[in-house]
Amino acid sequence: MSDQPYQPTLAQLRAFVAVARSRHFGTAATSLGVSQPSLSQALASLEAGLGVQLVERSTRKVLITEAGMALLEQASVIVASAAELVSSAAGLTGELRGTLRLGMIPTVAPYRLPRLLPQLRAEVDDLAVTVVEDQTARLLEALRSGRIDVAVLALPVHSSSVAEIPLYDEEFVLVVPPGHPLAGRDDLTADDLSGLPLLLLDEGHCLRDQALDLCRQAEEGVGVMGDTRAASLATIVQCVSGGLGVTLLPEPAVAVELRGTDLATARFAAPAPGRRIGLAYRASSAKTEGFARLAEIARAAAGSAV
Repeated sequence: MSDQPYQPTLAQLRAFVAVARSRHFGTAATSLGVSQPSLSQALASLEAGLGVQLVERSTRKVLITEAGMALLEQASVIVASAAELVSSAAGLTGELRGTLRLGMIPTVAPYRLPRLLPQLRAEVDDLAVTVVEDQTARLLEALRSGRIDVAVLALPVHSSSVAEIPLYDEEFVLVVPPGHPLAGRDDLTADDLSGLPLLLLDEGHCLRDQALDLCRQAEEGVGVMGDTRAASLATIVQCVSGGLGVTLLPEPAVAVELRGTDLATARFAAPAPGRRIGLAYRASSAKTEGFARLAEIARAAAGSAV
C-alpha cells in the first residue's frame, strides 16, 4: 500500500464542481463534454479518495452535502486556476485561440451575439467560445476569480485589477405607447422625462443605474415605477404595451424588442444620452493581444466603433 496521500485529479474536481453548479448529472456531463457514466465515476472516485460524501443522488434531484458545500469553494478555485493556466499559456502566443469564456450583460447579449458569434467563427480558427450572461457585479466577480476570461459590459468598471477596451457607444431611446404626446419626436431632452411613469429593470442591472442617472438631470422628478420588477427588457416592453408606463432602451434593443408591437419611440437631441460598451479583462492576463483582436471583431460585428 502506498504511503502517498490521496491526490484528486482535475477531471474529478471538474466533475464535482459541474454537478454542484448545475445540480443535474446530465447537464454537468454535457457542460464538460463527457458521458454521464464517466462523470459519475469521476465523482464517485473523488468521494472515495476524500472519504466523504459530496453529493446526495436521487431519481428527482441532486443535493450537495454539508461536506460538499464545505469543499466546493476550494474545488472551484483549483478548477479555475487550472483553466487560467491553460488560458495564460495560450495567451503567451498573443493569439485569440483555445477556449474563450465570454461574459455579457443581459442588455447586450441578445442583441450583439447573433452577429458576433458567426463573425468569430469566420475570422478565428480553433476558438471554442462559451457564453455567460449575468449582471455586471457577478461578471466582474467571475472575471476576478478566473471563471471567465473577458466580459462585454458598460464602461467604466472602476477597478484597478480590470483592464478595459472601449468598443462602441449606444444611444438611449424612449419607448412609449402609441399616440403618446412624445411619440415620433427626435429632439428630447432630460426635462421631457419629467413626470413620466418610467419603467426600469430590477436592482443590479447597470442599465437601471444609467437610466436613473439620466432621470436625475430632469428639472422635475421622474415617476420611476418602483413596484414593477422585471429582469429583462422583453418584460419591460410588455409592461409598456400593457399601459403601465414608458421605458428607455439601448438603441440595438429597439428593433428586436418592439417587433410585433404597436409601440412608438422618441429620440433625444444630440448629444443623445447613452452608454459606452467595452471589453473588461484581468489586468494581469497574458492575453492582451488576443483581447485586442476580439475588440476589433466585436466592433466590426456591431458595425460601429468609438
